[in-house]
Amino acid sequence: MKILIIEDEKSLADSMVKYLQNEDYICEVAPDTQLAREKLALFDYDCILLDIMLPKGSGLDLLQEIKAAKKMDGVIIISAKNSLEDRIFSLKLGADDYLSKPFHLAELSARIQSIIRRRNFEGNNIIQHGDLMVDLNLKIVKVQNKEIELTKSERALLIFLLHNKGKVIDKSAIAEHLSGQSAMYFDNFDIIYTHIKNLKKKLGDAGDYIKTVYGTGYKLV
Repeated sequence: MKILIIEDEKSLADSMVKYLQNEDYICEVAPDTQLAREKLALFDYDCILLDIMLPKGSGLDLLQEIKAAKKMDGVIIISAKNSLEDRIFSLKLGADDYLSKPFHLAELSARIQSIIRRRNFEGNNIIQHGDLMVDLNLKIVKVQNKEIELTKSERALLIFLLHNKGKVIDKSAIAEHLSGQSAMYFDNFDIIYTHIKNLKKKLGDAGDYIKTVYGTGYKLV
């Protein structure tokens, strides 16, 4: 799962990155609206953490642009402003949640999880697909009710495929999702082939759900 943190307070941004990376999220940081716009033009994110007071523009203006572009990224406003009017205005503009500074990082993580569940998996903590079961909260994957060990990247890849089940996901999209970088920086996609191969092997018979679409990418059926 990929998070964009739009926050100019470096110490806060660094602490969020450190905490969320330990929670298996891929994090990118934009300290101002200009860099944020560049990143939003290149990538989709599972959740955006957006400060209101930013250099080179307003976070609320950026929120309006995100919604006008019909991007599906979830948005949590993180702000030192704690007035009821600000909360209501942000939610009316399309924010999914509003968290006032200072806040506990554990609460931030819980709110991110809630938005991702609601947007991607209809609010469910448990994803069931045939013999596969993924518990998003406990980070457990089971096949035929037997727990299997996956790396962070393999689990992230499986969840990404589950979110897009039935769709063909090209190798570039997978590479960008797992790394947080544009596919233009990859010389080849050998790492993606390796992740797919290892994931299918660990899933056993359930790995047959992952189909290769030659010349394009993969899909979960």
